[in-house]
Amino acid sequence: MRTLDLDSLEIFRSVAREGGVIRAAARLNRVQSNVTTRIKQLEERLGVALFKRQGRSLALTAEGEGLLVHAEQLLRLADEAESALREGPARGPFRLGALESTAGSRLPAILARYHRLHPAVVIELSTANTGALLQRVLDYRIEAAFVSEPFTAPGLQTMPVFEEELVLITARGHAPVKRAADLGRGTILAFAQGCSYRKRLEDWFGQADVLPERVLEFASYPAIIACVAAGTGCAIAPRSVLQTLRAAADVAEHVLPERVRRNRTHLVWRGDPSPALQRLITLLDALPPAARASALPARRKAADTIAG
Repeated sequence: MRTLDLDSLEIFRSVAREGGVIRAAARLNRVQSNVTTRIKQLEERLGVALFKRQGRSLALTAEGEGLLVHAEQLLRLADEAESALREGPARGPFRLGALESTAGSRLPAILARYHRLHPAVVIELSTANTGALLQRVLDYRIEAAFVSEPFTAPGLQTMPVFEEELVLITARGHAPVKRAADLGRGTILAFAQGCSYRKRLEDWFGQADVLPERVLEFASYPAIIACVAAGTGCAIAPRSVLQTLRAAADVAEHVLPERVRRNRTHLVWRGDPSPALQRLITLLDALPPAARASALPARRKAADTIAG
């Protein structure tokens, strides 16, 4: 006999996302005692602890992590069922993920147009590296994501969207860089492991048998570019990001080999697209050729390994 209800799962998901009862209650417009009671009832019903205290916040237990995956899937299916039965425009929350570079340089105009066309859809945009975004899609934590090559994602649908040119950046006045060895055992400035651009740069170093002295990890391109300009090390970045941040004059750009600099950004999702996601796919399909990737046969094909 089924004992879980969607209302309890939504409360559980909010507490997991917000990291505590107080913020979850505010988000759900409920009193804190009600949220606490519902979580306790859910734990008693399942016979497991779903949260553990971590400082001033609540963190998921292993059992809670497992339930969250199923909760995301069930709540998404419920949203899709409701949208399918209603006539009229797409509506409700649409959880979308993107690389920081894509979110900053490519998406503002696209999402603004999407909002004008579909004002009843509330887009919740989160940023992370490719590896983290793929896992969130697989776990149903987000519905779709813009990720970068190379990536491996069996079972996901993929649509190439943007062509990116990656450039190597160093401090101004740095000697021309023709090969990885010209950088010596310098420092790489990059996002955390899972970043596909970082992997391309590290692979380039590795193929030349050059071992960087160290890798410094950052959470944003403005921070990376500022440290590169200060002479801390080198980095790889899409040229579109430098243009958006108006940072091209602050650093020196070096052309990378063809196999490294040419890159594509893909939209990936799992299963059949919801009405909200289908609207985004339609909008991306209508972009002019200069603003999107060339049409490729793999547009709706399950993705295996995609390499540049």
